[in-house]
Amino acid sequence: MTESHRIEIEILGQRYAIRSEASPDYVRELAAYVDARAKEIRGDSPGQDPVKLLALAALYIADELFRLRDESARSEGEASARVGALLQLLDTMVPPGRP
Repeated sequence: MTESHRIEIEILGQRYAIRSEASPDYVRELAAYVDARAKEIRGDSPGQDPVKLLALAALYIADELFRLRDESARSEGEASARVGALLQLLDTMVPPGRP
């Protein structure tokens, strides 16, 4: 069983204590990414509702995830099709009577 770590992070100026089995550096990297996306959405307009900013950041990040997932599935399908075509080509090149 992996050891759980208590990690202090900061998002939009609010400090949070997180317990995770992931490495502290990884959790901090995730928090920094969420913080950067929320600040990007906030732009030059401080004083906006942090909950609303984090909800929008979550939607943007979920969109990124879904797009990457779809792209990955498409790439896997294309790779599988290419391998199938190569196998067919190889089958046609094997001389008769040979395995």
